Amino acid sequence: MSEQIISKEASPRGGAEGATESLHLITDAFHCDFRHQLCLGHLGNDMLNAADIHSTKRHFGMTYLNTLNKTWVLSRLAIELNDMPKEHDHISITTWVENAMKYFTKRNWEITSEDGTKVYGYGKSIWAMIDLTTREPQDIFAVNDGTITSYIHAEKECPMKDVSRVRTPEMTDYTEFTVRYSDLDVNGHLNSVRYLDHVMDTFTLDYLKDHQIQRLEIAYVAEGRWNDTIRIYHRQDENQLNNYFRFVRIEADGTETELARLMLLFRKV
Repeated sequence: MSEQIISKEASPRGGAEGATESLHLITDAFHCDFRHQLCLGHLGNDMLNAADIHSTKRHFGMTYLNTLNKTWVLSRLAIELNDMPKEHDHISITTWVENAMKYFTKRNWEITSEDGTKVYGYGKSIWAMIDLTTREPQDIFAVNDGTITSYIHAEKECPMKDVSRVRTPEMTDYTEFTVRYSDLDVNGHLNSVRYLDHVMDTFTLDYLKDHQIQRLEIAYVAEGRWNDTIRIYHRQDENQLNNYFRFVRIEADGTETELARLMLLFRKV
């Protein structure tokens, strides 16, 4: 856990009873960067942790799904930030399900100060439920008598631009890394959040001193595996604020398999 958990609670605020979950944290200094603010990857981990707690307590989480040979996979993720939590800040991450379809569900987050007086940002995502063996999409409503529908909170506002498929321009510049133990998730694949860590490693410290993340968006296409050679294509617009990335796996025959597309928009500070 990237920050100390103070409490976890269901927080009904209209809509379905118990539809939201709030995770209260203190930003751990050891998970902040040289600017004394929370690293993007750790914020992503905490958002996913809040989602896991929310779904587990309502009997449609990964722990239960694994007993059915199923799991959740993150398909798209977008985060918009007004500010990044600083060292020792008391924050709350609230999450809820906005909508559920047969094969996909939309989940949102709100990141605030613990007292609710400051909004750090919001997040939106799309998830798919798949079979662990076939990797094929599964009917979400067939799990536990469709219990997820009891916790849909379509009325709660998430005032940010929606997620998209992420379109990237042609790119030729790239860096490479090999997937290792620290990159893997519980499914043995390249962790969704590790994409963010590897992207942040492509920037210089001088750039990050003067720029703050405003919006992040990533579309996941295929899964990375241990010992894969991953190439990260990167292009920055002339304004030096819009950054585009493509993650591809280099196959044995030299061809490329696309794993993810990512866009990072910064603002000058």
